[in-house]
Amino acid sequence: MSKIGFIGGGNMARALIGGLLADGKSAADILVSEPVTEAAQRLQSEFGVQVSSDNDQVAGQVDCLVLAVKPQVIKGVVTGIADTVRASRPLLVSIVAGIPVASLENWLTDTAALVRTMPNTPALVGKGITALFANGSVTESQHRLAEQIMDAVGETLWVDDESLLDAVTAVSGSGPAYFFRVMEAMVEAGQSLGLTAEQSTRLTLATAAGAAELAIRSEYSVAQLRQQVTSPGGTTAAALEVMQALDVGDLFDQALRAAHRRAGELAQELGN
Repeated sequence: MSKIGFIGGGNMARALIGGLLADGKSAADILVSEPVTEAAQRLQSEFGVQVSSDNDQVAGQVDCLVLAVKPQVIKGVVTGIADTVRASRPLLVSIVAGIPVASLENWLTDTAALVRTMPNTPALVGKGITALFANGSVTESQHRLAEQIMDAVGETLWVDDESLLDAVTAVSGSGPAYFFRVMEAMVEAGQSLGLTAEQSTRLTLATAAGAAELAIRSEYSVAQLRQQVTSPGGTTAAALEVMQALDVGDLFDQALRAAHRRAGELAQELGN
């Protein structure tokens, strides 16, 4: 049984711990380093895992160490445990946004086994999707271990080029906010047509969830599904004609390109 450690006990770490325990992982095999006393006590009482305020203590006891801190402090955290990591050689799984593998290797050692991931916020309810990239030091069994950890909060997929994580960030990392904005606009439009806020919100959220589930289960592409529900001359066609006139496709293309560009910029800024 692999021991898994977490540096940082925030929301994403909590989601992963909860998912791992639900998947049958023993609480005795999960260690967490969390410096905030209240947060540490909550982790211990809720999950029964071992909690410490000493990063080195956790890093030295585990087979896999999940880095789950804010990007602004990751350099100090990693350099602080570098000697321990070089000695114990755990797999390191980073869920820290924007930090390139090269930076982690530079702060640790270029022989460290590193997996960089890009999860998204639906992981907090077990419905996330995470892209993973492994450096050349990661073994086959470590690949499986990293995948099992991130599978605890949703789906996973591997990319073989780290630069693709910027595209992943643009599509799925930032993607929930795009859907929230669309839902926000639909709620407002429904209210303008006379629905109450509660009615419009309920209709919008149920429709969004149902459409997503239908697309997941269907053998058809999303474009084909859209065509199937669009009767010529009907209400859906009237709405889609307006979207076409406003070139919604180009709007999303520009939006995702802006997110992709910013992801690259942040990697440069935070990785130095």
